[in-house]
Amino acid sequence: MKKAWDIISTVLVWILVVVAVAMMIFTVVSVNTFDRNDRDLFGFKAFIVRSDSMSKTDFDAGDLILVKEVDPSTLKEGDIITYQSQGMENYGEIVTHKIRRMEYAPDGQPAFRTYGTTTDTDDPALVTYSFVLGKHTATLPKVGYFFDFLKTTPGYIVCILLPFLLLIGYQGLNCVKVFRLYKKEQMDELQAEKDAIAEERKKAEDMMAELMALKAQLANQQKEPGETETPAASSDEAAESQEKED
Repeated sequence: MKKAWDIISTVLVWILVVVAVAMMIFTVVSVNTFDRNDRDLFGFKAFIVRSDSMSKTDFDAGDLILVKEVDPSTLKEGDIITYQSQGMENYGEIVTHKIRRMEYAPDGQPAFRTYGTTTDTDDPALVTYSFVLGKHTATLPKVGYFFDFLKTTPGYIVCILLPFLLLIGYQGLNCVKVFRLYKKEQMDELQAEKDAIAEERKKAEDMMAELMALKAQLANQQKEPGETETPAASSDEAAESQEKED
């Protein structure tokens, strides 16, 4: 179970790291690239759809669209283009609409008449070649909402700050765990040394007791012959006394 938990925790940590780093990269990319006319990513410009003017046929508000820069002269009727509007109501805004037909501007420049498929109404201003930013190539549904959320304070907290805080907290717990394990190992080593010293002391005491017992035994063995000679001497003295009396 411990091994399985270690594997699961390691996988979760790596997922957390990948998510946090990815969110940070996505935030940086979205801030510096999306909805920027002068920036592209791998040759594509990315724009977040802000209205439902094309929702009937192609994409909705909140979708992320990818636009590829092309030669305007290669565009044709039915293509969806992204351009910088020159209309009075939305001058300078980025618009992505469909080409209805080719026309010419009052100054004779070739231009496109565009429209939104939801209302099927022609845009009031023509789009000349110089204001075309590119041709719509792909749509990522609802991804624009996510990147908009990343740019907000709650988005930063939830998608970037919180994962990093969880990662830091997890690593902090690991550090505490490692420190406790290190202290336990130190205490175990110290206890082992104490036990070894106590064992050596016990061996020394046992050896000393054996030596003392051996010394006592030798002392007893040396004392016993002296004690046997005393009665013999008394017998000789008694015999001599008896001879004198006779």
